[in-house]
Parts: sequence; C-alpha cells; structure tokens
Amino acid sequence: MATTTAAQRREQARVEYDAFIKNCPTNQLLTRISDKWVSLVVCALAGGPMRYSDLGRRIAGVSPKMLTQTLRSLERDGILARTVTPSVPVRVDYELTPLGHSLSCLLSAVKDWAELHIEEVNEARGRYDEAS
Repeated sequence: MATTTAAQRREQARVEYDAFIKNCPTNQLLTRISDKWVSLVVCALAGGPMRYSDLGRRIAGVSPKMLTQTLRSLERDGILARTVTPSVPVRVDYELTPLGHSLSCLLSAVKDWAELHIEEVNEARGRYDEAS
C-alpha cells in the first residue's frame, strides 16, 4: 500500500470538495441552500422555533407540498430539527440547529441585500429592457 504525504492528502481533499465540479457534494449543497424556499424557511426560523402552519403563513406563496419537502430536506441535512410534542392534535415545531444558525447569518444577509437593493435592480432591468 502506497503512503501519501500530508501535502498530497490536502491536495486530494481540495480536489474532492470543489464546488465547481458538478458531482461534488459541495456543489449539491450549494444547489440546496440557494433554493428560494430554503432561504426563506431558514430566515423565518432565525427568530426562533415555529410550527408548520406558522411557517406556511409567514412564507407567502409556498405550497404545502413544497414546504414539506423543504423542511424534510433541511432536517436531513442537519440544518433544522423537528420536535413532535404528543398532544391532541400533535404539535410539531421546527427550529434551527447550530449548523442552521450559522447558515441563517449568511442567508439573512442575502435577504437583507435583496430588500435593500431591489429598486436599483428594477432600474437596471428597465434600462436593459429599453436598450434591447
């Protein structure tokens, strides 16, 4: 069995996690976290735990199917935790994990940027459309 140097192992690890490579896990993770619904769910949960129905009301336009799929994928990725409280009816709460909180800082900044700069973007779109 051939041995590798520390530098070779670092180089191999760098190659293995290159988001510019389609099949790289980091590329797939970027695809997941750049989804509009993921961003909105994470930003909504940054304020604290919420129930499914509260999330549905907070995030305008999300269908129940899409909200369920988004929550399941975020739970699978360890970004949020789902807590079931036995009661009638059963209570289900969602909250960010520490990993989710670290992501929420980034996604909240992107959301804030979009809210702050939407008028500039709309003006640029108008100029582009007039020139086309």
